[in-house]
Amino acid sequence: MRHYKPFFIAFFAIVIIGTPWIVTSYPQATRFVDNIFSYVGNNFGAIFFVEGITIDELHDKYDSSERGQDKVRILIVPGHEPDYGGAEFVNLYERNMVVDVAQYMKDFFEKDDHYEVVVARDKSAWNADFEKYFAEHWDEIVSFIQQNKAEMLRLVNNGSVTQVTDGVIHNTAPQNVAIRLYGMNKWANENDIDIAIHIHFNDYPRRDNTIPGEYSGLSIYVPEGQYSNSTSTRAVAQAVFNRLAKYNAISDFPKENEGIVEEQELIAIGSYNTLDAPSMLIEYGYIYEPQFVDSEVRQSVFRDLAFQTYLGVEDFFGGQTSMAYDTLMLPHKWQGDLDKDDTLSLQTALIIEGLYPPLGRTKNDCPRTGKFGPCTKKSLGLFQDKYGITGETDMVGVKTKNILNYRYSEAPLSPQ
Repeated sequence: MRHYKPFFIAFFAIVIIGTPWIVTSYPQATRFVDNIFSYVGNNFGAIFFVEGITIDELHDKYDSSERGQDKVRILIVPGHEPDYGGAEFVNLYERNMVVDVAQYMKDFFEKDDHYEVVVARDKSAWNADFEKYFAEHWDEIVSFIQQNKAEMLRLVNNGSVTQVTDGVIHNTAPQNVAIRLYGMNKWANENDIDIAIHIHFNDYPRRDNTIPGEYSGLSIYVPEGQYSNSTSTRAVAQAVFNRLAKYNAISDFPKENEGIVEEQELIAIGSYNTLDAPSMLIEYGYIYEPQFVDSEVRQSVFRDLAFQTYLGVEDFFGGQTSMAYDTLMLPHKWQGDLDKDDTLSLQTALIIEGLYPPLGRTKNDCPRTGKFGPCTKKSLGLFQDKYGITGETDMVGVKTKNILNYRYSEAPLSPQ
C-alpha cells in the first residue's frame, strides 16, 4: 500500500472534484460517472487490500543496504504504556520487561549494517518522535481509524471480507492507548518502516495472581490472511518462530499452540488493515514462568530471546552470522560448582544434543530455567550414557565437565 495508496487517493480526489463540472458540461456523461462510482464501490476491496510491502521488496532493500543504500528499517515496540498497563506478577511488570528485551534486540540489529532501528519507548517515556507525532496528529489519527474501520465494516457487510470471530480473546485497550497504537501504524506507513516487532509477555486470568498460572510458552501473532501485510508478515514470523522454538516452549494455551496465530483484531499488527509493513506481536512466554521470575537468569534469558529474534529476521533475508553458536548460552566453560548460569548453559547444550527435555516431557514441562531439577538430572544421565561417563550420577563431575567443555567451550579441553 505504500506504493499504491497515493495514486488512488489522487484518483478519487480528481473524480470527486471533477464530477460536478463533467456532469454540468456534458449531461450525457452522467451515466458514465455513475458507472465509475458503482465500479469503485464494488471493487474498492481489491484496492483496500493491495499488498503492502512484498517479500521481494524487502529482500531488495536488504540487498541494496549492502551497496550503501537505504537500510531495512525496523520498528521495535515494547508493549503497553511507559507507566501503566500490561501483566504483573509479584514484583515483575511486563511494561518494564519488554523494554529490556527491546534494548537487547536493538543492539543486535544495530551491530548489523543492514538495519536501522527505531524503538518506540523506554521505561519512562515515548520516543520523542512518537511523542511529537501523537501531539500534532491526534485528530488525523482518529480520522485514520474511522476511515479504515468504516471501509472494513462495509467490506464485511457486502461479503468482500470474512470477519473472523473465533480467535483468542484479548483485553480491550483503553481509548487513548488504542489511538496511540493506531498512530504508530500510521506513522510506520508514513516513515517507510519495513518490519515492525511488538514485544509482549503473556498472562492468564486466575483467582490468585500471586501464584503461577497453568499455561506457558511463546506465540507469535500475525495479521489474518486477508490483510495487506499478511503474506510478508507470515514469512518473517515463520523464520523468527523457527529460531525461538528451538530452545523455548511453544504456548500450550488453546488456539496459541500452533505457535503462529492469525488475528484480525490486534491493533499492533494492523487491525482494520491499517498497516503496510509486516508486523508481528511476539508473546515471549507467560510472565510467571520460572526463567522470568528468577532475577539471576532473567536478563540472560531476555538477551537470548532478543538474539533468536534477530537471527530469525536474518534467516528471512538469507543473511549469514559469524557466531559459532545460534544461542548466547554457548560457548560456555564449566568449572567448579554449578551455578545457575552453568545450569542454563548445560540445559542449552543438552537441547543441542537432542536429550532435553527427556523423552515423554516437553519444553513446557522443562523450560531452560537455570535450576538443576528432575528434567535436567534425567537428561544429564542420558548425556553421560551417550558418552560412556560413569560414577557421576546426578552430578556434573570432572568427566562430564571435560566432555561438555570439549564440545561447547571456547577453549576446549581434551576429554579424559
